[in-house]
Amino acid sequence: MLPPLRTPPDSPASAPRDLVVLGSTGSIGVQTLEIAALFPERFRVRALTAGTNTALLAEQARATRPEVVAIADEARYADLAAALEGTGVRVLAGEAGVCEVASLDGVDVVVAAIVGAAGLRPTLAAVERGRTVALANKETLVVAGALVRDRTAACGATLLPVDSEHSAIFQCLVGEDPEAVERLILTASGGPFRTRPADTFDAIRPEEALAHPNWSMGAKITIDSATLMNKGLEVIEARWLFGLGPDRIEVLVHPQSIVHSMVAFRDGSTKAQLGVPDMKVPIQYALTYPDRWPAPHERLDWTTLRCLDFEAPDLSRFPCLGLAFEALRRGGTAPAALNAANEAAVALFLDGAVRFTDVPRLIEAAMDADAGAAGDDLDALTEADRAARAHVRARARAA
Repeated sequence: MLPPLRTPPDSPASAPRDLVVLGSTGSIGVQTLEIAALFPERFRVRALTAGTNTALLAEQARATRPEVVAIADEARYADLAAALEGTGVRVLAGEAGVCEVASLDGVDVVVAAIVGAAGLRPTLAAVERGRTVALANKETLVVAGALVRDRTAACGATLLPVDSEHSAIFQCLVGEDPEAVERLILTASGGPFRTRPADTFDAIRPEEALAHPNWSMGAKITIDSATLMNKGLEVIEARWLFGLGPDRIEVLVHPQSIVHSMVAFRDGSTKAQLGVPDMKVPIQYALTYPDRWPAPHERLDWTTLRCLDFEAPDLSRFPCLGLAFEALRRGGTAPAALNAANEAAVALFLDGAVRFTDVPRLIEAAMDADAGAAGDDLDALTEADRAARAHVRARARAA
């Protein structure tokens, strides 16, 4: 799935790289366009998509002048078309429109930054065209890792990780023999409740969970960081990106978020990738790989870096991480059920309908109800997703 990890020769910088950004109005999408704007002669934005934010999508389209844009919410098509009237930008809508954008001819890199399971089909559409996909949508591999792996290989596509942790691992592996890898070590900030007493978790309010100490992210991902589910999803993603089982993937809590992840090798050595907590560096690395272009991103100030702390995660206080490992061990549709149940439970928590501590309970119940079908069948994965969401909503109503 990943490109060869031996260091390739420098690629020519003369021809601009054509980009499609799926989910351009989200945090990763916005930063991707900021990276592209740093190199106006090296990047050409061909297409953009968004879920519901027509105002920002129209603003981005007027600034970058892509050939086509798509809004996933079909009810917002008229508003977007009116906002872009006279620009020459073609406007599409619905999942079919987003998938059409993902399949655009002559594209160098498709940035898959749609949040949640909604990103699966558009990402598959890009994979099936043999594209290089800069993958920021971890749920694609969580829900359908085996399916995406098989189609990536069959279609000659390439996946480049955008998540800071997976980008760190990828960077540590460049130039290394994959057979020499002993284990992968994903780091987690621990979120805003790392030291909060567990007996107060029932009282956690959404606004508290949204106050991440290190990173600026969207609401859903920020809640996932607070529950450590985000790290669990990354464990499943790492399994499919790098081909290692759960027994060779470790999670360490690292509150400073300076070491983004590590790779331990069979000779006893460990490589780490370090940087400030800023997504622009991993985004740019995926867009420019195998090159590193000079950019004005923030640098580490080593004179102020006093310590780097690491500790094991407390699964009794943050059971979502353990549930993710369990879903990975079960295989089949279990990770799809885990992901769907988490999305539904997080939405309920943000709406004030369930407590913070209800989130892992609802996820575990939905996983236990999962039928356990094969994980390489899109229809079975879709049904597992639907059933898990319905199970969470029904159980929350009955509580």
